[in-house]
Amino acid sequence: MNYVDEAKKVFDTEIEALNIIRNSLDDSFTHILHTISECKGKVIITGMGKPGHVGRKISATLASLGTPSFFLHPAEALHGDLGMISEDDVVIAISYSGESEEIIRMLSNIKAIGATLIGISGNKDSTLIKYCDCYQVFPNFQEACYLGLAPTSSTTAAIVYGDALAVVASKIYGFNEDNYGLYHPAGSLGKKLFYKVKDIMATDENNATIKSGEKLRSAIIEMGKKGLGVVTIVDRENTILGVITDGDLRRQLENGVNVYGLDVDEIMTQTPTIFDEEIMAVEALQILKQKNISSAPVVDSKNKVVGTIRLQDILNIGIVL
Repeated sequence: MNYVDEAKKVFDTEIEALNIIRNSLDDSFTHILHTISECKGKVIITGMGKPGHVGRKISATLASLGTPSFFLHPAEALHGDLGMISEDDVVIAISYSGESEEIIRMLSNIKAIGATLIGISGNKDSTLIKYCDCYQVFPNFQEACYLGLAPTSSTTAAIVYGDALAVVASKIYGFNEDNYGLYHPAGSLGKKLFYKVKDIMATDENNATIKSGEKLRSAIIEMGKKGLGVVTIVDRENTILGVITDGDLRRQLENGVNVYGLDVDEIMTQTPTIFDEEIMAVEALQILKQKNISSAPVVDSKNKVVGTIRLQDILNIGIVL
């Protein structure tokens, strides 16, 4: 047996099944899509066994793309969780045979509650389909399992069908990157869209600042204490005047300067790179990398120093370019 050839047969069989379903899509899909997009409550997915695993995935995809949704296990539903369903909800029941016992036992209750019932099945004469307000019946295709028994092509088909519903529904809502980031704040895109410099900068006692006129020795102590790689020089009103970086210090020490004799104003950079506190962290990261600097002061709308942003702090929260 050539194992790779056998694996390719599985791919080929499931791809063929997807093509069969793709080419059979008609007004049933449109009807189900509008039922979902016009739902005033939540879209509840249910299924037993393998269809249940598929249902969880479909529900998660719907929710992440703007359709409020959750998965309801049929066995739990029969023991009280039917109370989670309201008349404003849409229930999508997945059963390839359409005769799954746990699914069938809950259908009359779903109808009595008043929720809209959608069925996804491969059997148009099944009990599930007879109860449904609208349904999608998959055409015949071959399971990838060589015994023709284990749900393989059918579960793949249901997942892709659910993806199609979720994606097209999101287009109806006008779902965009900002919406996606709102629902995925821990993801890379969410962080890029919502983290500002002010959310992650070093502030207050953690920030390194020193007043104009102070000795360079004091700046060295402040920089070492805060560990930001830069100290910001400010006036009495906390307005930024310049910065001294650890690179500046190294160069001065290499030149043999008297750290006790120099004022910070004598060696500070008067036109440093600075960031407004409202700038997005991802934009600050891009500028820091372009200018090959590791940190920079942050100011408010009145040019008052409010913090310091470090390249490493941005990377540490998971923002990458």
